[in-house]
Amino acid sequence: MYQDIKNFILKIFSGELTQNQKIFVTISLAWIILIGYLTWWNGLKSFAIDKSFRWDEWFWFGIVPAIVPYFFYYIWKKRD
Repeated sequence: MYQDIKNFILKIFSGELTQNQKIFVTISLAWIILIGYLTWWNGLKSFAIDKSFRWDEWFWFGIVPAIVPYFFYYIWKKRD
C-alpha cells in the first residue's frame, strides 16, 4: 500500500498523469487552497480575541475531504 502511494506521488510530480488524473488532482488541490483561504478569512473576521489560523478546521474540512476519495478509489480499484 505504501509503495502504491509513493508511486502515485512520484507520478504526480513527474507529470505522467492521464487527463482525468490531472483533473482530479487539480480539484483536490484547489479544494485544499479554497478551504485554507476561507478558514483564514473566517479567523480574521471572527469576533473572538484569537485571530490565529484554525489548523484543525483546515485539516478536517480541507485536507480530509480532498484525500478520502483517493482512499476509496484505492480500496475499490479492480486488481489485475
